[in-house]
Amino acid sequence: MFRGTITALVTPFRNGQVDEEAYRRLIDWQISQGVDAIVPCGTTGESATLSHDEHNRVIDIAVDEARGRVPVIAGTGSNSTAEAVRLTRHAKDAGADAALLITPYYNKPTQEGLYEHYKKVSEEAKFPIIVYNVPSRTGVNLLPDTVARLAGLPDIVGIKEATGDLRQVSEVLEKCGDRITVLSGDDFTVLPLLALGGRGVISVVSNVAPADMAEMVRAFEAGDLARARELHFKMMPLVRALFLETNPVPVKTALAWMGRIGPDIRLPLCPLRPENRERLVATLRAYGLREGA
Repeated sequence: MFRGTITALVTPFRNGQVDEEAYRRLIDWQISQGVDAIVPCGTTGESATLSHDEHNRVIDIAVDEARGRVPVIAGTGSNSTAEAVRLTRHAKDAGADAALLITPYYNKPTQEGLYEHYKKVSEEAKFPIIVYNVPSRTGVNLLPDTVARLAGLPDIVGIKEATGDLRQVSEVLEKCGDRITVLSGDDFTVLPLLALGGRGVISVVSNVAPADMAEMVRAFEAGDLARARELHFKMMPLVRALFLETNPVPVKTALAWMGRIGPDIRLPLCPLRPENRERLVATLRAYGLREGA
């Protein structure tokens, strides 16, 4: 059910508030460009700085604007299991199709603690869950043996693997087989992960180049490896530029330059350094994107 190109949407702000109109326009554009699903309130959506009311509202908007055209996978993770349950229940009640739950951050739970966290949310919410493993942000790595245990739970349907470690991804696929859908969480690794048996990507880059990312995944699925490789290498300079500084600062800067959202970012994140903004804009121009498009 959850495969292909899934955009981890930014959350536009204006004057300190969620910019609902810009968010709706962004969702419509993403769908028109051929993405297969959207993720509101993920890391790229600055979920860590959204109030609970804002978090719920952003998910409500995404579900309403998607109108069933593509699945909505709501970010509902927390380092509090009880809060993750509450957020996941809201996403379910709002009409989302699944939840994306980051591993609990800061707490640094053991592998058993991670298993019990997801098990509790699964039992309480009874809703499809995609596990999100990104050790660089959370300080804890969800290991393949634990993923294999989680794959035995009825509502754990996928994992967003953002370790950047293809050996670990390979081991997850080896141990889990078809019991769980593996999605890339790193735009650098989409094509090699597909070759290993992954089913797609939850992408930052597809915020600005959704059609190319969607075409690359579909080309691979159709067996057109030459076209998939061509698009992979085409996107690599863009991928590098969008991670010059902490995500989502560069991608929001790019979307603002393209005229799709305002430039607002919430502290403690701050605008790109001038030299990095110059490098980003030069890459966007070279890629063929247009200012104010």
